[in-house]
Order: sequence, then C-alpha cells, then structure tokens
Amino acid sequence: MDIIRQLEDSLRKGFINKDLSETSRFKPTLLINNQDDETVLNGLLEELEQCRSFLFSVAFITESGLATLKSYLLDLQQKGIKGRILTSTYLHFNKPKVFEELMKLKNVEVRLTDLEGFHSKGYIFEQASYYSLIVGSSNLTANALKTNYEWNMKLTSHENGDVIHHFQSQFEKIWQEATPLTQTWIDRYAMHYVPFQANDKDEKIIDFPNTYGQNAMQKSLQIEPNKMQESALVGIANVREQEQARGLVISATGTGKTYLAAFDVRRFQPKKMLFIVHREQILQQAKQDFMNVIGGNREDFGILSGSKKEVDAKYLFATIQTLSKDSVLQSFAEDTFDYILIDEVHKAGAASYLKVIDYFTPQFLMGMTATPDRTDDFNIYELFDYNIAYEIRLQEALEDKMLCPFHYFGVTDFEWYGQVLDDASMLSKLVSEERVDHILEKVDYYGYSGEQVCGLIFCSRKTEAVELSKKLNERGYRTVALSGENDQAERLEQVAALEKGELDYIITVDIFNEGIDIPSVNQVIMLRQTESSIIFIQQLGRGLRKHHSKDYVTIIDFIGNYKNNYLIPIALSGDGSQNKDNIRRHMQDTSYIKGVSTINFEEIAKKRIFKAIDETNLMQLKILRDAYDALKNRVGAIPTMAQFLIHNSIDPEIIVRREGNYDRFLKRLKEETPFLSEYEDKVLSMISLEFLNGKRLHEVILLEMLLQDEKTTMDAYLASLKENGCYVDEATIDSVKRIFSLEFFTKTDITKYGGRPIVHFTSDGAISFDEAIQTQVEINDYFVSHIEDVIQTARLHHERYNTDQPLTLHKKYTKKDVCRLLNWHKDEKGTMYGYRTKHDTCPIFITYHKQDVEESINYGDKLLSPETFHWYTKNNRTLRSKEVQEIIHAKQNDIDIHLFVKKDDDEGTDFYYLGEALPDDTSVKETTMVSKGKELPVVKMNLQLQEPVSHPLFHYLTNFV
Repeated sequence: MDIIRQLEDSLRKGFINKDLSETSRFKPTLLINNQDDETVLNGLLEELEQCRSFLFSVAFITESGLATLKSYLLDLQQKGIKGRILTSTYLHFNKPKVFEELMKLKNVEVRLTDLEGFHSKGYIFEQASYYSLIVGSSNLTANALKTNYEWNMKLTSHENGDVIHHFQSQFEKIWQEATPLTQTWIDRYAMHYVPFQANDKDEKIIDFPNTYGQNAMQKSLQIEPNKMQESALVGIANVREQEQARGLVISATGTGKTYLAAFDVRRFQPKKMLFIVHREQILQQAKQDFMNVIGGNREDFGILSGSKKEVDAKYLFATIQTLSKDSVLQSFAEDTFDYILIDEVHKAGAASYLKVIDYFTPQFLMGMTATPDRTDDFNIYELFDYNIAYEIRLQEALEDKMLCPFHYFGVTDFEWYGQVLDDASMLSKLVSEERVDHILEKVDYYGYSGEQVCGLIFCSRKTEAVELSKKLNERGYRTVALSGENDQAERLEQVAALEKGELDYIITVDIFNEGIDIPSVNQVIMLRQTESSIIFIQQLGRGLRKHHSKDYVTIIDFIGNYKNNYLIPIALSGDGSQNKDNIRRHMQDTSYIKGVSTINFEEIAKKRIFKAIDETNLMQLKILRDAYDALKNRVGAIPTMAQFLIHNSIDPEIIVRREGNYDRFLKRLKEETPFLSEYEDKVLSMISLEFLNGKRLHEVILLEMLLQDEKTTMDAYLASLKENGCYVDEATIDSVKRIFSLEFFTKTDITKYGGRPIVHFTSDGAISFDEAIQTQVEINDYFVSHIEDVIQTARLHHERYNTDQPLTLHKKYTKKDVCRLLNWHKDEKGTMYGYRTKHDTCPIFITYHKQDVEESINYGDKLLSPETFHWYTKNNRTLRSKEVQEIIHAKQNDIDIHLFVKKDDDEGTDFYYLGEALPDDTSVKETTMVSKGKELPVVKMNLQLQEPVSHPLFHYLTNFV
C-alpha cells in the first residue's frame, strides 16, 4: 500500500466515516493531555524521533518546556538532523535565560520575529515520504505539553499537499524577515527585559503556604494543611481511634512531614511534646515550623542539644545524641511526654533510639520516614506495631504537586579510548581532563532552572570527589568536596555557602543522601553507579523541595557500563515487581511520572540500561529473599502472593516460575509451614503455573466456585462468567474443560501436574473437583489457603488484561499461552515454530532482532510503520504452498491472523501481542533467500495491523539492538 493510498484512507476515516476499517495510520488526531497518560508531548516526541527535519513556530518558550526535548534534540544532532525554531519577544514572556538555552542547541537555528501579536503554535516535521503537522493551543512550555487542557490537531500531508504548502510558506515568509538569535541580541534583550506580569501559572511554582511559613503574614494567619496532610491526619486519627499507641507515616522527601507533625500536635494538644531528630542542623527549622503552625509564646518552644538545655519548654526539640545520654534521659520521668515524634525514624534501629523509645511511656508515639525499607535487617514496621497511618510515595507526591517538578536525564558517560567507564575504573580515568570536559559539556547542555546554579554532585569515592573539586575549581567553578571526615560544623558552613550563592557545587559521596534540607538545589549530578533504588531516590530527592528561585530541578545521571543499571527504571517508576517485562516497559513509557516532570534517556544510555536488564538474573534467590523479608517485615507475618502485588513488591509470578509454587519457595526459605502431600504439591503447581498470571479468568472463576461449594453446574458457571464480564462461547468452554482434564498439556506437563484431572464435567452439566482433590480441600486448610491465594493474585494480575476478549493488545504471551487462549486443543508450542494455522486461527511469532542464527532462518522481518509489518514465510515455501495460500486468503477463509513479536531471545519466551493482521494483497511476492550457497524460495508480504503499535513499543522494537 503506497503512501498516497494510506493518506486517502486515513483522511476518509478522519473526515468522512470513523467506522471505516481501512488503516488509520495518518488519520487526523486530536492531541490532548489527559489522565489516561496521553500528552501533547508524546505526540510531539513521536514525530521528532523519526523526522528528517523540523520547524517550530511558537510564541512562548520556557526552560522547562525546552528541557522536555533536549535529549531528543541531542540524539537528532548526532544523526545529523537539523531544525529551525521561530519565536518572539511577545509580551516579554520568554525570559533571557531561555534564549541562552536555545543557543546550546547546535543543530537548531533560532530566529526572532517582531511581528506584532505573534502568537502561533505550530510544529512541522519532514518524514521519509510525508509531512506531519501539529497545530493548536500548545506553546513550548512543560505545562502546555503535559498538563494543561489543550487542543492540538495532528495532520499528515503529502509533500505536494496544499495544507503543508501554506504552513511552510507562512513560516518561510516570517523566517526571512526575522532576526537570527545571537549572544549579542540576548545581551541587548536582557538589558531591557521586563518580566512578564500577567496572572500566568504556566511555569510558576507556588510554594505551599505551610512549607515556607516564616514571613510575617504567615505568622499572623492560621496555617492549614495541604491535601496530603489532611489525608495523613485522618489516617493518624484512625490509628488513635483504634486505641493504638504508635503510628508510622511514610512520606516522600519534601512533602512536608514536619508540618504534618505540627498539625497533628495542634490537634492532639499534648501537655508536653518531644520531637527527636538525628542532626542538630534540623532542630531550628523544625522548631520554627512548629511555631508557625501552633503559635503561642516563644518560650513554649525549646531545644535540647549539646549547646542548649531548654528542658522546661512545652514543645521540646532534641537530638538523639544528647537525649540518649544516661544523665540526660534519666533526668526526665518516664511519663514526662504524652506525645513523642521521631524524625527519619528508619534510623530507630540504632541502640540510642531503642534506649529512648523503651524508656518513655507517651500516650502516642509517631514515626516519620521516606524510606522505611532498610537493608540493616531492622523492622521499623514492627517497632510501630504495623500501624501505617499514611503513605505517599514519589509518584503520588508529584501528581499532587507537592514536590518541585524534575527533568531527569540519563546521559552517556565518558568513554576512555573506546572503553566505557564502569565501577572498576581507576581514579585517573574518573577525573581525567577528558572526562571532566565530558561532564561539563553535559552539565552545561542540560542546565538548571533559575539565575544561578545550586548543585550537588554525588561521586562513588571520596578521592574522586576531592580530585574532581580541584579540577572544577581550576576551571573557574566554586566547589567543595565533603565526606564523612568533615565534621558537622564544616558541613553546615558549606551548605550555608551553597544556599547564599557563594558555592556552585558541593561534591560528596553519601553524606547528603538524607537528613539535609537545601530547598534551593536546582541541579543534582550523579557520577556513580546505582547501588540501590533507595539511595537513588534519596539522592534525586535532594532537589525536590520547592523554592521560589527555581521552577524545576535538573537531574543528570551519567550512565556507564554498570551491572546495576537495571535499577534506574525500577527506582524512577517505584515498581518493585522485579519483572523484566515491567522494567523494559518503564524504559519505553515513562507516563508513570505525573505533572510536568519528565524522564529522558540519551539513545546510548538507553542501550546500556537495556543491556543490564537483559544480563541480570532477577530470579536469584537473594533478590527474592530480600523482597520477601522486606514484605514480611511490613505485614508482620508470612505474606501471601497477593500481598506482594498489593504492596508493590516483587511479582509472585517470578517466584512461581522459579519454584513451581509458593509453598516450595517458603520451604526453601526454611519457613515452618504445614505439610503438603506430593499430589497436593503437583496440583498447586498446576494451578499456580497456569492460572496465576491472570491472562484468562475462566478457570480462576471456576476454582473460586468449587471452593465455595463442593459442586456446581454448567448453567451456574456460565452465569458467573457473564457476571464477571467474561466472553463466553463453546470453544472457550471446551478449552477450559481440556485444561482441567489435563488433555491440553504435553505428556511431561501431565506428569508434572499429577496425572489426574483437576475438575470433572459430566454430561448432565455437573461440575466438581476430582475426588482426590476434594478430599484434601475438606481436610487441609493450608492447601485451600494456597489455592485461594492463587485466585486472589490471578484476579489482581488480570486487571492488566481484557476480560471480554482472549488477547490484550501489547501485552506479552508465550506460545503456550496463545495455544490456550486461542482455544487450541493441545499445547503445540514445541512444534509451532514461526507460525501455524489451526482452529481458524494463525498465530505468527517473530523474533525481531535475530542473533547468531542460520542463514536459512535469518529473515528480513521488520516493522515498516506502526501499522505495517514486512513478513517472510518459512523458507522452501512458494505462492502455491498450502500454508501460504491459507494466509494470503485468510479473510475469505475466516482465519484470524495474530501477530506476536519479541525484541530478541534475551527477552525469554514471551512475545508482545501486536493484534490481528491481514495481508496486503498488492505486496505478496515470491522471492528467494540464500542458505549455504543455495537459493531457497520464500514468500514475503506486508501484514496490515488492525491497530497501530503504540509509539513506545514501536520505538523499542525497532531501535534497540
């Protein structure tokens, strides 16, 4: 199908009849920002990533808006692709600094028009054989591209089209009369610049009134909780209403935990309160925050530290170091304080904290932390009697606009004569002149928000931090290196210098991971491998506090050949499933980050992360044990598989794939569990391995019914399927029967699953467990509990899949899954090979990037576009071959063709489902391929997909080797 025909079909569908079945690749599309993860930015990037050149005509540009495109523009620069941006000084909206940022784009020419009232918002992309145009309401600002209510129309035109001709001619006309952007022009503009004064909220971050409450007006007003704090206060009140004496609040860094504590104290109205911190530098700020919220006499607020002993104050703020001294602690009666709060309570496993906690008997003890899951084997949850009063993580905090937005850039680290730096690199390489040049080049390109940089640089070694500071200072930067060897006074002094603008950067190893509050930080640079998700988020979080001096924070992460690179998407997404498919998806689609924040990876950096994902064994017992221990600590008992999903922990599918069933895993961990017979074990393995994934609910629903009642009927079963929204047809019901009778499975699986039917179906419509299973169901509650856990977990998994049809677009399936879900009578995964037509279906399985394969099977399969797959049959096939004829005439023969693709064999046995497809008759052609010097016949054709491949998946499959 040529480009003109595709355009004609798309226009017909877009402007004449939406119900037409023709390909919709180029149909006019409305680009909006909504809660279904659609954004104008996604549409813009989709065109930008594959274009040959581009033109932007936009009145307003902000630094944050430009930041969303920077890594993509750099990738285009490396490919030799150029663009032009036409903008203006209309209303003085564009700040001088944004023009400085535009100057950094080496492959983009920028001009300024003085056309009165210039307010255009259009984006033109030259593609391989057509042009794309996005025009509407969105300027080049982060809010317009990600969160504002915007309408933009995306149109596609042939190069001879009248529409694109008019837009291009308008652009060229104004471009020719516009002024080139130069440094001289910027300097002159800055001299006369008057900041935009309209009531615009597009990029302005407004501090929460309870976050920086130190001015006179705030002191005179009653400060009220924000949305998060209101919810948390309700949670804390609920804990106390249940007569619990302890409660834990888990809240992302920068979300206002101290103010939350003050609000709760205001409600509780204690006779005497104690607030415990681990560092003296936090005391004064915490005291001031409480004064702002509670009010009253200044004498009511006191400090207990090495230098102050204001112990008579009603609200006492103490360091743990001073409080835990015997002479100090025992000077208080055990019931002195009726309300005690502990900040950064994940440190409470230390002897000093436990000593204090065990000594006092308050009416209520509250702990606050952003990172409760520790690696030191201490159970914080147990310390607080498993009472989690409230929890909000990074993603939710960003969505609720409680944190400063961030733009994360995963950038390519320096290569030393072709050798990429890794965790074993010598110091001389880490701080070589060439690497310092590379760091500064990236840092300058990605920039920062605000008038002056206020940055933190995290290194892997103290010696590296010291040497890097020296090198940067020699180049005119103002930096200092700090480590654990620097005392508290010196750290405070240098932090103050950074906040005052007397330093550009503090370079450190780990001492600023937590317990430091520098709201003005606008740039965080990571020059070390990611050792853990916890540390990654702690370091990223150093810049997430809101401050009037910045609109966002820039995170620049230098990605080398680190084996732990796979932790980066895990940390950013907050997905603890350890499921490789999920991790890959979080690299393709970063829509889990809400608000105007963005996650961006340079192309080479992406490849390094995908390589780490492929090479990492996430089924290692240590990884599984660590996840298990963390969850067991959290729930206070042996967790169920469903609880792994509920608490966003490891995906229990990984456990079952490794061990066969969850009971085996528990026994491997030496948990004391009741006995299962060999047959019970095999039945549990069958139910777990086949149904836990939730890809079809039919079997799960029947298990649920049989556990509730000893027997059921086919009529009741069919009614339950319909109540659950499941599709019901004779072939599917027959498939369910064959699954439960084990007839579907191979001989090996039948033996593995116990060799007996699980469920019996009689001719009169009765359904019941096999007698051997029913007996165990009646006498072994432990066995039943595992089946119930599989059912609950499968239902949770099923939320990712369609209920009303067998397959869900862009989800992953094995060949065995496909045989089952397409109602094949047998599991034929072993003999299916690339494709097979059976039972009026033809699944086609393709490994996109073929590595180390024989010439005779190294086909040229490829996605030509999101709607078209260029496909080759098996070799030694001609146009006259029966199987080829069946595929060519699939529509006439009522054969459904289903296309499944995986990137390469490193992805395992699962394939992405790209949907149903039909051959394009005009593309079918017999050709030849060479194997061992011999020409073999083969047929090639274009398969037209009913639904286009999503842009992130299309980009992932086609661009990564």
